[in-house]
Amino acid sequence: MEITVQWIRTSWTKQSRGGEAASPRNAAPVGFALPHSETASAHVIRMHERDGFEPYDTQEDPRKVDVQLREAVGRLRVLPRVQPLFGLPPRPRRPPAVRLAPGQWVRWQLNYRFSSAAGIRDWSYWLDTFNIAYGPVDARVFLSTPTVFVDERGPVR
Repeated sequence: MEITVQWIRTSWTKQSRGGEAASPRNAAPVGFALPHSETASAHVIRMHERDGFEPYDTQEDPRKVDVQLREAVGRLRVLPRVQPLFGLPPRPRRPPAVRLAPGQWVRWQLNYRFSSAAGIRDWSYWLDTFNIAYGPVDARVFLSTPTVFVDERGPVR
C-alpha cells in the first residue's frame, strides 16, 4: 500500500517568539500540496525565521524522516521519533502510536527548544509537523483536515 510522507520543520529564535514578530511564524502553513514524483520519496519542507519563513522543499528518502512507519494487518502504525531528547520542553508522557486504515492520514506536531551549552546564545525553537497518509492520495491531501491530529507540543516559555 502507498505511504505518503511530508515533514515540515519550522525554526525560529526568541526574536519571533511573541508579538508582531511571531505573526509570520504563526501564519506558516502546516501542510503543502505534494510535488509530482516518479519515485517513493518524502516531501521535506524547511522554513526559518532568517528567511522570513519562506518554504524550501526537497525530496528525500523516507527512511531519513524522523518517524517510525510499520505496516501490519492492513494498517499503518505511525510514531514520530523524538530527537534530540534534550530539546524537549516539559510535557506529559508521549501519546501512543496512531494506526491508520487505508484512506486515512495523520498530522502530528512536536516542538523543541534549545539553548547553547554555555548559555551564551539565545534560545532557538523547532516545530516539526509530520503529515502521513496511508493509501493513494490526491496531491492536495495535506491541505485538508486530517483524519487524526496529534498535538504533542509543549510549553516553550
